[in-house]
Amino acid sequence: MQILDRFRDPEVGKALLGKVTEQAKQVAERLGRRAVFMEVCGTHTVAISKAGLRSLLGDYIDLRSGPGCPVCVTDYGDIDRMIALARTPGVSLGTFGDMMRVPGSYTSLEKERAVGADVQIFYSPADAVEWARKHPDRQMVFLGVGFETTAPGIALSILQAKTQGVSNYSVYTSHKLVPPAMHAIMADPELRLDGFILPGHATAIVGRNAFQFVADQYNLPAVVTGFETTDILDCLHNLVDQLLQDQVRVDNGYSRVVKDEGNVRAQALMEQFFEVADVSWRGFGVIPGSGMVIRPEFAAFDAAKRFDAVVPEPRIPKGCRCGDLLKGKINPHECRLFGTACTPINPVGPCMVSSEGACAAYYQYDRRLGK
Repeated sequence: MQILDRFRDPEVGKALLGKVTEQAKQVAERLGRRAVFMEVCGTHTVAISKAGLRSLLGDYIDLRSGPGCPVCVTDYGDIDRMIALARTPGVSLGTFGDMMRVPGSYTSLEKERAVGADVQIFYSPADAVEWARKHPDRQMVFLGVGFETTAPGIALSILQAKTQGVSNYSVYTSHKLVPPAMHAIMADPELRLDGFILPGHATAIVGRNAFQFVADQYNLPAVVTGFETTDILDCLHNLVDQLLQDQVRVDNGYSRVVKDEGNVRAQALMEQFFEVADVSWRGFGVIPGSGMVIRPEFAAFDAAKRFDAVVPEPRIPKGCRCGDLLKGKINPHECRLFGTACTPINPVGPCMVSSEGACAAYYQYDRRLGK
């Protein structure tokens, strides 16, 4: 706890806020507009809104949310397949809690469970393997949704099931890789970004080096940071300072957790069980090399291959702009459904459902920004 105390010191935060504001004003004067920084981590999205940084710095910095929420970027087709699996006779579906209320084209896992589907919530895929071991008469399909952060745990669960001979356990993989999505964002001519707030969790796995391309290929500054308010302010201070000094670097402001090379053992585990594939993202379509699927030699644990679920034609809700939001083209209040037809009680899109969704964060902390 003592380690984190200095990152939670309000006096340190206040001093940093003053520095960031002063330098961001200079940057805005030089650019003739606000500097635009994008965070690509849902936990950062919530932390920024909760701390009030969008309003405190809004005169000089435009903080945009990108594709950092794993539930939100999951394509309608994948969600519909998950729901179809829940309807499959003999199947019990295991999932992290965030997926329950995410709307598919016609229904959700929560609604399916209400009418009889066996949908279990687990905090760890290891618990799902243990559940499968204790219920050999049921097929446990765990939903592998997430970025590089959760993929090693899913890989470990497959190893656990294989080692223990739990043949009624499989995974439906919908894992995404952050760097390819960032390539897609920076290739979009409609977007004008000045820097990135890099994810702390995913970078702890893949390492700072995995994001060096931001500076080398796109000539933009980027900083890996943690999740305390002072972490984020220090990151913003670094970004505006790089802009003022005409420098371009990918810095690590979260060195207490993140290393340049990342977690090598976790990377090896992912490499053992997954291979890179072209997958579809909400709002982006198919991004080459942006997903992880189970290797053919472990097909016995691949739910997509084990079960032939009937999936309806995807249907996108009229007016939902989650796709534009995930690409950083709009802020939540620019969607006409935000706060009216789409609320946390009655969400239209996943960005209002997930605890890491930008719409949910704005609704709780930043609604005044749209007024």
